[in-house]
Amino acid sequence: MGSVSLKIGDGTARFRRTSVYSSAVNLLMLFSVVTTNLFALYAFSSHSQSSSHPLHHSNNISLVSQHLSLILREIDSSQRKLAQMEKQILGYESIDLSRPNIVPELKLFLHRHQLPLGKDSRTGITEMVSAVGHSCERSPDLLSQYMSYKVFDRCPDDWSLGQKLILRGCEPLPRRRCLAKTIGSDCVGCLDLGTEKDRFVKVKGKNDFLVDDVLGLANGKIRIGFDVSGGSGTFAARMAERNVTVITNALNNGGPFSEFIAARGVFPLFLSLDHRFPFHDNVFDLVHGSSGLDVEGKPEKMEFLMFDLDRVLKPGGLFWLDNFYCASDVKKKELTRLIERFGYKKLKWVIGEKADGQVNLSAVLQKPVRV
Repeated sequence: MGSVSLKIGDGTARFRRTSVYSSAVNLLMLFSVVTTNLFALYAFSSHSQSSSHPLHHSNNISLVSQHLSLILREIDSSQRKLAQMEKQILGYESIDLSRPNIVPELKLFLHRHQLPLGKDSRTGITEMVSAVGHSCERSPDLLSQYMSYKVFDRCPDDWSLGQKLILRGCEPLPRRRCLAKTIGSDCVGCLDLGTEKDRFVKVKGKNDFLVDDVLGLANGKIRIGFDVSGGSGTFAARMAERNVTVITNALNNGGPFSEFIAARGVFPLFLSLDHRFPFHDNVFDLVHGSSGLDVEGKPEKMEFLMFDLDRVLKPGGLFWLDNFYCASDVKKKELTRLIERFGYKKLKWVIGEKADGQVNLSAVLQKPVRV
């Protein structure tokens, strides 16, 4: 049987593979059906052989009922144990749709749908489940608030609520059946480009690299890039002037940055840096980042992020680290060791030290070809 696709409502669902837990439950159900039929056959045979003994017949029916009740209790107990095992192995709970504070729209979106033709032979999946971050389970009240709206009406002005959920790990957010407002959030004076008009085209300090100089290092091979430094999209705008397409990752921290970036004619990506980048391996010629890469100041967080950036960068592509702020010499050494582990070639490497021990690191690194 080929692959099966199914569109339900306005939601997008993803496939879920058959797990050992669902297989075990299926075996239990099969066992119960077989056992029930055997008891029924036994009761019928006993009735045929002893129709003249109503007391014996009544005892047989009672015995069958007791066994059936026992089987049903065993099935229910096994299902609970399997669910607990799955929770312990996965390390998180799925969203309990039976809770009273779960709004109907959220239940509708998260409802699992069996494939109409049964198990798919190619993927082994038996049902489709909606894509939503598992950490959403930890914020059920906020999630229900986010999913409280009038269907086919205007969406609430709650972008800050959605971003709060994202920053709590509830990513991706569930889809909604409401119409987005066409007027963006108010932001008087929060996006002033006066300080950025010369950025990337004029040098203000030794840690500043010019766009044309960096592009020259690639001999004209830069066509598509990814900027994870956020901000107002100035880097992408400068690259667009040179026929290079850059996607800018930015959240709306303190203002409607996504709308502003789009208004400049460049592509905004509304995604937290904790999320795996939604791109295939080896697709970008250039990745640009700055101090925003230091997620929560935790080394392991930055390692996961750097490995994902390395994944989406092409072999031979450039990683531009732009004025990365190191609060101490220890931080600088940690970052240097991490970069060296990737085996990148250092095309540019500038360290600007200050009197108080703080450091700004700028570098242009070339990803090696790995076989």
